[in-house]
Amino acid sequence: MKPLSRRVYALASISLIVVLFVTVNIVSNIWLRSARLDLTEGGLYSVSAGTRAILSKLEDPITLRFYYSREPASGYASIVAYSDRVRDLLQEYVALSGGKLILEEIDPAPFTPAEDDAVAQGLSGAPTQEGENVYFGLVGTNTLNGNERIAFFDQNREQYLEYDLTSMIYRLSLPEKPKLAVISALPLAAGSGGLAAALQGTSRPFAIYQQLRDTYDLQTIDTSADRIPADISTLLVIHPAAFSDATQYAIDQFVMRGGHAIIFVDPYSEIAGQQTPPGSLDVGDKSSSDLKPLFAAWGVDYDPTKVVTDAQLAQQVQVGGAGGVPQVVDYVAWMRMTPDTFNLNDPVTGNLQLLNIASAGALKAHQGATTKFTPLISSSSNAMLMDAMQIRFTQRPQDLIRRFQATGERFTVAARVTGPAKTAFPNGPPKETKETTPAADSKDKTPLPDEIKESPDINVILVADSDLIDDRFWVQIQNLLGQQIAIPTSDNGALVQNLVENMMGSNDLISLRTRERNSRPFTVVEQIRRDAESRFLAQEQALQEKVTQTEASLRALQGQGGDPAANPQGQGAPVLSQAQQQQIDRFRRDLVETRASLRQVQANLRRDVENLGNLLAFLNIALVPLILSAAAIGIAFVRSRRRAHAKGM
Repeated sequence: MKPLSRRVYALASISLIVVLFVTVNIVSNIWLRSARLDLTEGGLYSVSAGTRAILSKLEDPITLRFYYSREPASGYASIVAYSDRVRDLLQEYVALSGGKLILEEIDPAPFTPAEDDAVAQGLSGAPTQEGENVYFGLVGTNTLNGNERIAFFDQNREQYLEYDLTSMIYRLSLPEKPKLAVISALPLAAGSGGLAAALQGTSRPFAIYQQLRDTYDLQTIDTSADRIPADISTLLVIHPAAFSDATQYAIDQFVMRGGHAIIFVDPYSEIAGQQTPPGSLDVGDKSSSDLKPLFAAWGVDYDPTKVVTDAQLAQQVQVGGAGGVPQVVDYVAWMRMTPDTFNLNDPVTGNLQLLNIASAGALKAHQGATTKFTPLISSSSNAMLMDAMQIRFTQRPQDLIRRFQATGERFTVAARVTGPAKTAFPNGPPKETKETTPAADSKDKTPLPDEIKESPDINVILVADSDLIDDRFWVQIQNLLGQQIAIPTSDNGALVQNLVENMMGSNDLISLRTRERNSRPFTVVEQIRRDAESRFLAQEQALQEKVTQTEASLRALQGQGGDPAANPQGQGAPVLSQAQQQQIDRFRRDLVETRASLRQVQANLRRDVENLGNLLAFLNIALVPLILSAAAIGIAFVRSRRRAHAKGM
C-alpha cells in the first residue's frame, strides 16, 4: 500500500484533536460541572469543613428555590458569571447533603406566574434598560413552615456567599431558634442615633444586633433585673455602665450556676459618649463600664480608667493639616487588629483576619487566681496605656502620638476565663436586692433562689471594648433594590457571632464567616509609611511653631507706632520706621519660605511609598520579562554553539 503523506497525517491529527476537544468539553459540562481545583492559599473557593458538618447533620428535608431570570440577565456578564458561581455552589451542597437538600431552579420570565411567585416570596427585581426585572435570589423552606430568603445576591458579598447559604440552611435545620439573653446600657435596637433617632422614626438597629435577632430568640433583660431567667444558657452583656449591685448579683449567680457569659466592658465607650448630651455631669458614669466585684472574684484585673494605645496597629484617620490641607495620620487609640494579635489556637479567633477596635481597655490575670486566663486578642508590643480622660478630650491625634511612649508590653483586650471560682457576694445578696425581692417590675414574683457560693468551672469571655459593635467600625449599609444590605469591611460582626455560637456549643459556622480575604496588606509599604509619618510629624511641629512665632512677631511689629514726627496729627495707621519695615519684610520672606518648606515636608511624606510602588511595578512589569528574555537568549546562544561545535567535529 502507498504510504499516506505527511499532509494527510497532519489533517487527520488536527481533526482528532478537534473531536477530542469537543468531547472533553461536553463530558466536563455534564459530569464535572461542580468540580474545581482550588490553588489559592487558604482555600478561598473550597467548601469548608463547617459547611460539610452542617450538611451532614441535616435530619429533615430542606427545599431551596433558586430564582434566576435567564433572558433579562443575559446582557449583564457580571451577573451571569456570578449566577454560575451560586448555582455551582448550590449543586455542590446538594451533593454533600445526602439527599436532604432539594434544589429547584425557577426562571421568573417577565409577565409569567413564576415572576408573580418571585414577588410573592419577597425577592427583589433589578430593573434593566429594557424595562424588565432581573430576579436573582433564593428562598429556603423546611417541613416546619420555616422560611428564609436572600432577596438578591449582591456581588459585593461574594466573599460571604458560603456563609450566607450555609447560615440559611443552618437556621432552617433548627426546630426553633436558640435563646440568647442580652443586657446592655447601650441602645442596641435604636442604633447609634439613640433615643432621639427612635423618636424621629429614623433609628436603625446596630447591624450586629440585627444579625443576632435574625439568628436567635433574643431575650432582652432589663438593666435593673435581679435575676436571669432559668431557661437562659448564654448571656451577652454589652457595656454594663453603672449596673446596680442587684444586677451584678444576678450575673454572678447566672455564672455560678453554669451559665455561659460574654461580657463587653469599656474604659471609654464612644457610642455612649455620643448618646450623652454635651455638658452632662454624668458622662463618666455612662461612658465607662466595669464589673469590679465580679472581675475580682473571677481573677481578672481591669482598670476602667486606662485605654490601650498602639502605634503599630493604629488606624489611619484624616485630620486638618497646616494651611487647611487635610492629612492622614495614625490614631493610636483606634487599633486595627490583624492575625498576629489573635489567639490562633482558639476557635473564636483562630480564623479572624481583621478587627477594628476603638479606645479599648486592658485585661490581666490576677496573681494567685484560681481561674485560667487565656488571651484571645492582644495588642502589639509597641503599645502603652493612656488615661481615658486624655483620649476623650484630646482633639488632635498628633498630640497622642507625641505623648506616646511604648512600654514593650502586649496588653490583652479579650480573654477567656475558665475554672473554679467563688461568688463575688460571699455575704449573700446585696442589701438592695433583699429589700426589693421579689422585684416589683419583674415578671418573676418568686423569691430569689438560694445563693450558689462557688462553681467548679465557670465559662466566661471578656472583651474590653464595646465600640466594636458600632457599624462605622466594621460594616457599610447599602440600599439595594429597596433592601438594606450589610457589606462587612472587617470581622467585628464575625467575632460577636463566633463568641455566641461558641458559648452555645455550635462551632460549625465559625470557619465560614471568617474566611480569608482576597486582599492582603502591604506590610513593608505600611511600615515605610509609618516611618515617614513619624519624621513628618517632627518636622511639621518645628515648622509650624516657626510659622506661629513669625506671624506673632509680624503682628506685633505691625501694631507698633513709628516715628511720631512722621505722623504729627496722630491720625490713621501708625507709621513704621525704615528699620521696622525692613524687619517686617524679612519676617514675611521667612514666613513664605517656612510655609514652602512645610508643603515640601508634606509632599515628602508620600515619596518613600511612591518610590517603593514604582519599584514593585518595575519588578512585576519589566524585570520578570527581562529575566525570561535574557534566559531565552542565553539558551538560544548555547544551542547555537552546540550545533556549531557538532558540525565542526
